Amino acid sequence: MKRRSAFAIVCVAGLFVVAGTARFEAIGPSTTSEAKTHRTAWAEIEWPFPRDPWGRGKAYTCGVADCGTKVVLYVRAKIGFCDCSRGVEDDEELERVSDIDLIGGRYQASGSGRPITVGAMTGRSRPYAITGARGSAGTALLIAFHDRCDLVVATAVMRRDRAADSELAVVQFLNSDVMQRWLEKTLGL
Repeated sequence: MKRRSAFAIVCVAGLFVVAGTARFEAIGPSTTSEAKTHRTAWAEIEWPFPRDPWGRGKAYTCGVADCGTKVVLYVRAKIGFCDCSRGVEDDEELERVSDIDLIGGRYQASGSGRPITVGAMTGRSRPYAITGARGSAGTALLIAFHDRCDLVVATAVMRRDRAADSELAVVQFLNSDVMQRWLEKTLGL
């Protein structure tokens, strides 16, 4: 009888340990490395652009070690600016709603756009070659996604030869807990 009681106590204790572990995993990030990457790779910096009708946004930077090259990301909401029925479904609409004009210099599409998903929102991403006034060259990755009639635009600026590698890091950051909380607050989701 004592053996059965001891066995039952061990089984119940084991269930509590397993349940506690499952609870920790459910409320924590999906992976520890993902959480570390978003906390350490991207650092918020000051929004460098003058005020305009859309207001200030958020700006972040990611270094070579974490993103393959230095990436500067500018993100802001444009409330009520999106085509409510279609969203951002083609490259012309992406360029129209983007903030590429804030970057300065000349720009030209360097590839086709493609659909992206950020949280529950859909949108589009497309790389652009940019040339500055002093001959500096780089890439701007234009991203726009929407929730009903509200739009979020993101512009990532980086070295030209590393754009393909950095697009994944940018989209992952936009899908991170930090950015999802900001989007929920800003868009009232």
